[in-house]
Amino acid sequence: MTWAQPPTETGRLTFGVVLREGDLAAFRGRLTALAEIVVGSGLDHVTVGDHVSFADGHGVDGLVQATALLASHPTLRVQTGVYLLVLRHPAAVARALATISSLAPGRFTFGVGLGGDDPHELELCGIDPRTRGARMNEALACVRLFMAEEQIDFSGSFFTFEETAIRPAPEPRIPLLVGGRSDAALERVARLGDGWLALWVSPQRLVAATELIDIAAAEAGRTHTPWLHTLQLWAGFDSSREAAVNRVSRVMEQSYALPFARFERYTPCGRPEDIAAALEPYVMAGCRRFNFVPEASDLEHAISAIAEVHRLLS
Repeated sequence: MTWAQPPTETGRLTFGVVLREGDLAAFRGRLTALAEIVVGSGLDHVTVGDHVSFADGHGVDGLVQATALLASHPTLRVQTGVYLLVLRHPAAVARALATISSLAPGRFTFGVGLGGDDPHELELCGIDPRTRGARMNEALACVRLFMAEEQIDFSGSFFTFEETAIRPAPEPRIPLLVGGRSDAALERVARLGDGWLALWVSPQRLVAATELIDIAAAEAGRTHTPWLHTLQLWAGFDSSREAAVNRVSRVMEQSYALPFARFERYTPCGRPEDIAAALEPYVMAGCRRFNFVPEASDLEHAISAIAEVHRLLS
C-alpha cells in the first residue's frame, strides 16, 4: 500500500511547549486565554501528554486535551507527546483521529510511545507488559491503514479486521511521530512513522539515530520521506545557570526518582541565550523541531523565554 504523505514543513525551526497537567489545570475554564498566549508568542505548537492511571492514579487523556486546545483557537497547532497507543484499540483511536481532523484539519500531530514507566497502568488496561512492543507495532500499522480511508483486511497476533474502514479519513493525513530510544523504536519510526520523537539524546546520537532510520526506511521501501524528527527536552529558565539548575533539578528528581546528574547533560539551563547556545549543536546536526518541557517562574514566562530561544536560533 502507498501511504499519503502528511503535510510537509519547510526547513525553518519550529518550537513548541509541553503543557503538563498542572499547566492546564491553572487555565481551567479559560483555555482560550492560554492558546492566545502561545499563539501571540510566536511559538508553533503545544504538546500534551497522556496517561490512563499513572503513579497512584494520575493522568490526563491526550486526545481529549488535544481536542479542547484545538477548539480553543483557530490557528493553534497541537501534538501528543506521547499518546500511549498500546493501551487502546486502534480502530477507536483511528475514529478519534478522524474526528479531530474534521474539527481542525491539518493542525494536529499524533506522537505515540510505549509508556511502561508504571507497569500497573498497562495491567489495568489488560495489557501484558511483555507484549507491549509487538502490540504497539500492530496498533500503529492499523492506525496508518485506517487513515488511508480504504477498506482493509488485517490479521495479526493482537488485532484482526475483515473488510473494515474508518471514514472519512483525515485530510490532510495526520503525521505520526514515534517516541523511544531503543533500536526497536527507531525501526518502528522507519517502517511506520513520519518522524522520531527523541528524548535524552546528544547531538551525536541524534545524527546516528536518524541515519539508522534512513537506512531502515530505505530497506522497507520508504524513500524521500519528509521526516519530522523532533527533540523533546526539559529546560530550566532563570537569571543564571545556578538558579535554573536549582529550579529544574527539584522537579525532575521528584518526577523521575533519579538524581539530576543522570539528566544534566541533556537539560539546558540559564537565560534564553544559554539555552540557545546549548541547542545550537542540535540545529547543526539537522534538528528542526523542538518541544520544551520548561521550568520557570511561571508558564507565561516560560513561553516567552522559549520564544526568545527560537528567535535567537532562527
